Amino acid sequence: MRRVAITGMGVISPVENTKEEFFNNLLEGKSGIKRLSAPFADLLTTKIAAEVDFSPEEHFTKKIARTLDRVSQFALVAASQAWEDAGLELDEEEKKRAGVYIGTGMGGARTIEDTYMQVYKNQVKRVSPLTVVMIMNNAPASHLSIQYGFRGPCLTFSTACSSSAVAIGEAFRQIKDGYADVMLAGGAESLLGLVIIMSWQSIGTLAHEAEDPSTSCRPFSLDRTGFVLGEGAAIFVLEKMDRAKARGARIYGELVGYGSTADATHIARPSLEGQARAISLALAEARLGPGDIDYINAHGTATVLNDIVETQAIKKVFGQRAYEIPVSSTKSMHGHLLGATGAVELVASVLAMTYQAVPPTATLMAPDPECDLDYVPGKGRTGQNIRTVMSNSFSFGGTNAVLIVRKYE
Repeated sequence: MRRVAITGMGVISPVENTKEEFFNNLLEGKSGIKRLSAPFADLLTTKIAAEVDFSPEEHFTKKIARTLDRVSQFALVAASQAWEDAGLELDEEEKKRAGVYIGTGMGGARTIEDTYMQVYKNQVKRVSPLTVVMIMNNAPASHLSIQYGFRGPCLTFSTACSSSAVAIGEAFRQIKDGYADVMLAGGAESLLGLVIIMSWQSIGTLAHEAEDPSTSCRPFSLDRTGFVLGEGAAIFVLEKMDRAKARGARIYGELVGYGSTADATHIARPSLEGQARAISLALAEARLGPGDIDYINAHGTATVLNDIVETQAIKKVFGQRAYEIPVSSTKSMHGHLLGATGAVELVASVLAMTYQAVPPTATLMAPDPECDLDYVPGKGRTGQNIRTVMSNSFSFGGTNAVLIVRKYE
């Protein structure tokens, strides 16, 4: 069994587009949630979102940008950051043992919606010949494989909200089990379109707009009303530990545990047993016990049922120790990025270990009595002793994924 190092990270998010600014803003409790800028916002009951401030022309020529859905643009830019961060160079033989695993819930959703609008509203007779390759779920992964010339495994994982956590966990296994030496892994999502927002709105999971829109997502709060849809991407460079050490790479941490389970109960209602078992499996693979986890980045969607079930799952696995572990939901600031959320939250978790600081659940004012753990309200905590972190991702459909990263020594 080979050890797996994290040697590079890149992030595109509603709270900033570099990992340093992203984490600093999280620590300060700064939110990227605001009034939706799209012209169709007035057609919605829910008019808030966590949008990314992103200009394609800063990263791509106009010709290239027109061939990429926004989700692929995010993935390519986040991967570029991660690759530069890792300082990695591979020869042609080494690229045969390098792969790409990306998670996304809906792939090129923006292109799908825009194309339907052209056909049904504007009555166009012909759509772009690039439509298919822009909307397909595997487009982000394929573009990364082409960009870096990786000829190893290239797969896309679509398990709703846990998609990118699953992608990272499965990439970890590829290296650990000897099938690859380097993997680009993470997720991307961009689906802030009219019909998609309306669809989430119709099932009652979206947060009501607060007087201050930036405080609308309130995980673990008694007055929580749901999550805020967001967009973004995060990509990691995972590398065989021996290789990373030999080249003198900066190692952010060692990925040591991954637990994946299915609830097998209900398409939308979370399962205490399913979540708890995923946490337990991740701990078992990492050969760690309840006393070894120093911070948990919770799935923490701010929906009534999820927050209670996740709290119960943490207590079921950790017992009394659960009350001693800082737990926070950074969705309170960057919103719910669906297929990308697990990767973005793992960046926050790894940087918490890097900077020895815990990001907060920024909007937690009046805790729900049934959510009674240390949810780090308000602003972050610096000067912590964080050696091992856990990131939870639980999804509609019941696919759970938990990742554990340990400080490299």
